[in-house]
Amino acid sequence: MEFSKTIGITGGAGFIGSHVVRFLLKKYPFYRIVNIDALTYAGNLENLKDVDKLPNYIFEQADICDAERIDALFKNYGFNAIIHLAAESHVDRSIMDPLAFVRTNVVGTGILLNACRTYWGGEFKDKLFYHVSTDEVYGSLGPTGFFTEETPYDPRSPYSASKASSDHLVMAYYHTYNLPVVISNCSNNYGSHHFPEKLIPLIINNIRHRQPLPVYGKGENVRDWLWVEDHARAIDIIFHKGTRGEKYNIGGLNEWKNIDLVRLLCSIMDSKLGRPAGQSEQLITFVKDRAGHDLRYAIDASKLTRELGWKPSLQFQEGLEKTVDWYLQNEEWVNHITSGQYQQYYNQQYAKR
Repeated sequence: MEFSKTIGITGGAGFIGSHVVRFLLKKYPFYRIVNIDALTYAGNLENLKDVDKLPNYIFEQADICDAERIDALFKNYGFNAIIHLAAESHVDRSIMDPLAFVRTNVVGTGILLNACRTYWGGEFKDKLFYHVSTDEVYGSLGPTGFFTEETPYDPRSPYSASKASSDHLVMAYYHTYNLPVVISNCSNNYGSHHFPEKLIPLIINNIRHRQPLPVYGKGENVRDWLWVEDHARAIDIIFHKGTRGEKYNIGGLNEWKNIDLVRLLCSIMDSKLGRPAGQSEQLITFVKDRAGHDLRYAIDASKLTRELGWKPSLQFQEGLEKTVDWYLQNEEWVNHITSGQYQQYYNQQYAKR
């Protein structure tokens, strides 16, 4: 079968990556999609078992920090584009092991950029390096205001600092070598297949098992929540229509205090599980706040809406109910991923707080 384009997607077995892979596979059967993933704790091929037999899908297990392996993949597939999602992404883990984040998020990104520069050889027509980043690079907002594409970077954790570094590296390759790039910075994602160390799936899973619901500090931290399928749709639009050398913020226009979000999840779960109203709220347990915990994130996505026509498709309550339904209907997936190494991490992170 002839393919019009071959796209390498790094981190395609992860939460956001698997949704992007699935979206592109189904929308563009004439694109060959090569999923490049090291399959560390957050990479799970079960995330893609519904599409892994499609003729335009290939999986390659590879660490983006392995330059020889990345070179071999470029030689073998002749990528027209890279959509780079592979990253260490959990703030708590970055506090525990910052150098792992430097390695993957900075060095790994540099290896990919260099491979693009080498194998595209200055012939950049119809080529693109798309770097998927985070709103956390901007630091912390006060009670008002929004992050725009012009907001100065002010990262506060090893995770956000490593992502800020990778953003700067991507733009350096654009300005120095004319490598065609785009960057998007997104707010917190939610939806199916989310690794359960993150807030929403953690709370859902703990409610299901009647375990304590750990909330940092007083739960006053505010996040802007983005439906992951809307994020995948935004990536598709930016990939095809975004201006080279530009950044686009992707946000859900949907701010929630952590404690209010947890209480909403308690209400939804009590209803879904047939438990008395208010029962799950009794499981809320306030734990010591983490170091460098940013107070508030909020994205101004008006550039993406104005220039490329994207906007969120779901109201948060609807998206959250869809998310809860998925986790309740996929207990086997959850049980699989919460065994072993994850349980050790969870105990280390929360047991002594």
